[in-house]
Amino acid sequence: MAEQRTRPARRSTASKGSREEPVRGARGAAEQACEGLADLIGHRTEGVSAVRKAEEHPGWRVDVDVLEVPRIPDTTSLLATYEVELDGDGELLEYRRVRRYRRGAADT
Repeated sequence: MAEQRTRPARRSTASKGSREEPVRGARGAAEQACEGLADLIGHRTEGVSAVRKAEEHPGWRVDVDVLEVPRIPDTTSLLATYEVELDGDGELLEYRRVRRYRRGAADT
């Protein structure tokens, strides 16, 4: 899992849905999902483990990995994966936690 050390620059959200152009590509969707989720849940995002086009509507589904409970040593910290759904303009439509795990645990 790639570690995200800095958050992308914030985009202006003065009026909802007033983005100049829609999200372009997987990278833009990943950045929007991380920023939107972090703002809502108040936890630091660690990275993105999946990005795919939404099937039901124009938009994206992004799996974002989040640090929920930092611990010492770091390998015992609790992380979670959230599935984030964005519309075609990059606005967050919904999110849900799909997995919670210890950083040092292997995938099963």
